[in-house]
Amino acid sequence: MGRGRPAQYVALTADEKDALEALTRRRTAPQREVERARIALLAEHGESTTAIAKMVQVSKQTVSRWRGRAACRGKDGLADLPRSGHPARITEAQRLQLISLACEPAEADGRLNPTLNEVVDRAKAHGIAVSRSHLQHILSVGDLHPHKSHQWLHSQDPQFREKVNEICDLYHKPPAGSRVLSIDEKTGIQATERIHLDRPPRPGRVRRQEFEYIRHGTQALIAALDVHTGRTVAICGARRTQADLLAFMEQVAKEYPEGPILVVWDNLNTHLPGQWADFNRRHQGRFHLHFTPIHASWVNQVVLLLSVYSRRCLRHASHTSTAHLRERTLQFFAERNRVPRPFKWSFRGFQFQTGEPKRKPGRKPYAKPPRPCHRCRDPEATARGPGP
Repeated sequence: MGRGRPAQYVALTADEKDALEALTRRRTAPQREVERARIALLAEHGESTTAIAKMVQVSKQTVSRWRGRAACRGKDGLADLPRSGHPARITEAQRLQLISLACEPAEADGRLNPTLNEVVDRAKAHGIAVSRSHLQHILSVGDLHPHKSHQWLHSQDPQFREKVNEICDLYHKPPAGSRVLSIDEKTGIQATERIHLDRPPRPGRVRRQEFEYIRHGTQALIAALDVHTGRTVAICGARRTQADLLAFMEQVAKEYPEGPILVVWDNLNTHLPGQWADFNRRHQGRFHLHFTPIHASWVNQVVLLLSVYSRRCLRHASHTSTAHLRERTLQFFAERNRVPRPFKWSFRGFQFQTGEPKRKPGRKPYAKPPRPCHRCRDPEATARGPGP
């Protein structure tokens, strides 16, 4: 009986051995690459094909294949050969051109999102033959969704950063003895009554709500949030006029009879400072108005409170009348005032324009620095290297 072909001799350079040994120690390396590296290293060490197959736990045919490639080409022979099959019909340049065509608007002054068929027609006009399914695959692989969009609003206020910094300073470092009140209105709150009762949720089915409803009118809410205590002054009525806002501010003055009051609100026409001169004169000039930038309502903290109110008091609710809506609204703020909790305002403004150092995100300015490791404590540890 013949002894078979002798095992091929594998000779690796020092650099190749170092690279393959480093590959076998990598925990994130692909398993197939680690197996090939171990086969080449064991073959270079002089092990037989049968012994290598037992140690690596693969077949002898697999060991023979990669041993032969390592013997012919060294480390480079362990890479996969080019796959057989047809060459790519769409080149890389054509793929990028298809993505560009999909991002172009469908019409110059009208519809923005082109359909896949329209993009295919555009590609044909540019000399690229691609099917609808292939185009969809290219867009999905590139994680591109030209038919979707997110809205955003740009503030054109020339003093945007200065106003934001001023309001953030009031939130974090208010003047001693002052009150910072964030005031805003929520108008057009509809008192809607569901025609039929909701069907409660049960296993495998969410709550079901009748689509039709009856409108009983609208209400307007005006709220002032004390940003440092969490207390709220709120009124709810049929309208939101200058007289209603003035009556609300008189109520705010009664709630806070002493000390300066710093008011943060938006640029509504009823908030213009010239209209509040007489009111402020009657209250010894205690009210100081601070206006948010244009299109920047997120700086006003009471907007967060109004969002909580909408989710907890209005969403999926059924109000039989405007009086019912007003009662539940005032009850919500009364219950919140029993245990008031201020919001944790973490945004500190744009410090890099005010001369303050820019803080790292996620770390408080008073937090302790991280504890150095044992090697970082000794500056000579790096020079000495590992211990004996």
